Amino acid sequence: MNTDVVGRLTAYQMADKMKRRIVWACLFALACLYPCVSRAADDFTVCKGTFALCTTAKCAPFPGQEGIVSCECDVRTGYSAGHQSCRDAEATNPGQLMSRYYPVKYHVICSNSRPWASCLDKPCTVEKGNPSRASCACSLMKDQGDYVIVTETYADSTCTTGIISSATVKDSAQITDFLKTQGNLKPFPIKIVNPKQ
Repeated sequence: MNTDVVGRLTAYQMADKMKRRIVWACLFALACLYPCVSRAADDFTVCKGTFALCTTAKCAPFPGQEGIVSCECDVRTGYSAGHQSCRDAEATNPGQLMSRYYPVKYHVICSNSRPWASCLDKPCTVEKGNPSRASCACSLMKDQGDYVIVTETYADSTCTTGIISSATVKDSAQITDFLKTQGNLKPFPIKIVNPKQ
């Protein structure tokens, strides 16, 4: 391979790496603009469109960004709920979208101080080459009270292993109560999988 081709490949790789850093810096900035706070049930909106669904997402620390984790979420199209207006939820650049909520059928309730990720209304980037997946910049949470993990099964490690996208029991109840009043997106009866703690 001649040095011209190698030089162009290296320049291309560096440009691609720089683009990724810029995207993550923008996602981090957006995540900081949407702090995770408890809100009233009437602050939710139901929208129809494409969104990132993070209810079962596994997350990892984002190097150099304290308090932010990268969560691997599914890309879905249909009705979803969140705090952002429908216009704000759709006002994103190509390849970017917001994470939103879709009703769950079961979950585990955890009562410990393990860190978890809050992904509702967080900015996401669709994975290059895999339009069914998105990486979302979620807020790292801890000591917010009991929280839920969406899973069909319970094991001793469920509430103690890894960083998982989650919500407090209170926030989960609020969005469920809101959805009971909606026509387009009704909640399912939620089965609590783990035994009483």
